[in-house]
Amino acid sequence: MLEFAILGLLQQSPMHGYELRKRLAEVLGGLRSISYGSLYPALKRLYAAGLVTTDEPDRHAPLPADAPPLTGRRGKVVYTITAEGKERFAELVSQAGPEAYDDGRLFGVHLAFFRHTAADVRLRILEGRRRTVERQRDGLRSSLARTRERLDRYTLELQRHGLDSVDREVRWLSELIDSERTDGERRRSDAGPGDDPPPTGDG
Repeated sequence: MLEFAILGLLQQSPMHGYELRKRLAEVLGGLRSISYGSLYPALKRLYAAGLVTTDEPDRHAPLPADAPPLTGRRGKVVYTITAEGKERFAELVSQAGPEAYDDGRLFGVHLAFFRHTAADVRLRILEGRRRTVERQRDGLRSSLARTRERLDRYTLELQRHGLDSVDREVRWLSELIDSERTDGERRRSDAGPGDDPPPTGDG
């Protein structure tokens, strides 16, 4: 998941480690806190795989496993995605199977890079995520119905709060799905009969 997010950010522009860490926090939001101890090993793996490069004079020198925060302007290493990295990122954003939506954290990363994702893939991911959350909601409802009489009021309120959160997520996903379908119909209408539809992503 972290490598996916890093490639997605570097797809937009080259960045140094501090900037990457800050942008990752924005992309991942409250999903997780990114430390330098996890960021630099991830960059090292991407570098070793040929998916990113740096502006260092010796491009073949290995990156440190856990580099400290970079403060001096001359000491900042800028990371750039390679052609192979762009191909790998394109593979990742095109994945629409359960791995893209069953895990809420990975779904969040996919959502953050939806502008790079084909419209049909976006729709499949959103629909898959909604099915996953609907199953969670059904499980919570069944559990609440079975245990309601045995719960104290505080635990009952906690479970109701969890159910309300899942209900809101289902509604939010349904709105996104409706919007995707409306946009798809508009694109097909704009294309006209016999025409190729306009691009569905922002590249």
